[in-house]
Amino acid sequence: MKKFLLVSASLLVLATAAKAEDVKIGIEMGFTGPIETLTPPMAQAAELVIKEVNDSGLFLDGAKITAVRSDETCIDAGAATAAAERLITGDKVAGIIGPSCSGAATAVLTNVAVPNGIVLISPSATSPALSTLEDKGLFFRTAPSDAREGEVLAQIMWDRGIKSVAISYTNNDYGKGVASSVQTAFEKLGGKVTLSAPHEDGKGDYSAEVGSLASAGGDALVIAGYADQGGAGIVQTVLDTGAFSKFAFPNGMWGASLVKRFGTQLDGAFGNLPGTDSPGAAKLMEMTEKAGIAGSATFVPETYDATALMLLAMQAAKSSASADYKSKIMDVANAPGEKIYPGELAKALQILKDGGDIDYVGASAVELIEPGESAGAFREQEIEGGAVKTVKFH
Repeated sequence: MKKFLLVSASLLVLATAAKAEDVKIGIEMGFTGPIETLTPPMAQAAELVIKEVNDSGLFLDGAKITAVRSDETCIDAGAATAAAERLITGDKVAGIIGPSCSGAATAVLTNVAVPNGIVLISPSATSPALSTLEDKGLFFRTAPSDAREGEVLAQIMWDRGIKSVAISYTNNDYGKGVASSVQTAFEKLGGKVTLSAPHEDGKGDYSAEVGSLASAGGDALVIAGYADQGGAGIVQTVLDTGAFSKFAFPNGMWGASLVKRFGTQLDGAFGNLPGTDSPGAAKLMEMTEKAGIAGSATFVPETYDATALMLLAMQAAKSSASADYKSKIMDVANAPGEKIYPGELAKALQILKDGGDIDYVGASAVELIEPGESAGAFREQEIEGGAVKTVKFH
């Protein structure tokens, strides 16, 4: 009898250990390529969430989370697909934060995530085309679609007295989506788009592209590109030639590298990117400053929120299996429930463990609408004295 009790106790210990098995989360972002200076603080924000949850000891009966980084390169769909396959089949991740770029997100969702039934939550893939892809309830994003960003940027330009613009966009899903939405919204307001033309990343000479844009003219040049690639090349050529006196930048251009490179030469440039002035945004700034993370960098709040939503959905489902927790992501992101801000993940985990409801507000005042994407709020910015300043929120 004693022997039977000892064996039973041992089995109970083993069962408990299995129940608290570690969970791996993939962080797939463009660590090389045209947004390589944007992604390090984004990844650090995801890892900040993981540390916060691990430190609580409340996640799935004591399970620990491990982050696995993977490079999608942003511009190579094949590399992004291969990176996701390694995360899913090799590392056995329970979900992926990312991909960071729209083209990569489309490729990974279609070729890897849907066939394997794995949840993706992207903090920065903003192409409107992602809203209509068949995702089987597996794709979410905490950054608003470019369809909304284009409307906001068009209104900002109109309010600044700009009546005509030329548009240069990177020749991929992201660039095409932004350019199309800006043009549609600007023309609806009564503005004129003199030329909307693509540019390729990785070129050494953009004089032909800028020459065509300059011939078309306009009160400002909209550059829907990347701060570390062709977008910067277009800026350099415009500054060298004096082709335009004003720049308007959507989210992909707001990298620290651009301001560092051009400084006061960009004074007067303006634009927008996702952002709010919510209490959660201020709290995350405090947390990132303490952790040595560039909290004001583009998409840092959205990355913190994407990671938090994934882990809180797992807690709500009492499971790290995508099939179980995918239906909980909208639940934890929206009312009803107790509002949760950055730094309050332990409280949220306890509420969910006790069977209660939460309304995760996070750092970006996230509110998910169908089909699983952010309703969206934006920060209007401009460059003055070689530094970026916030003008207002939309």
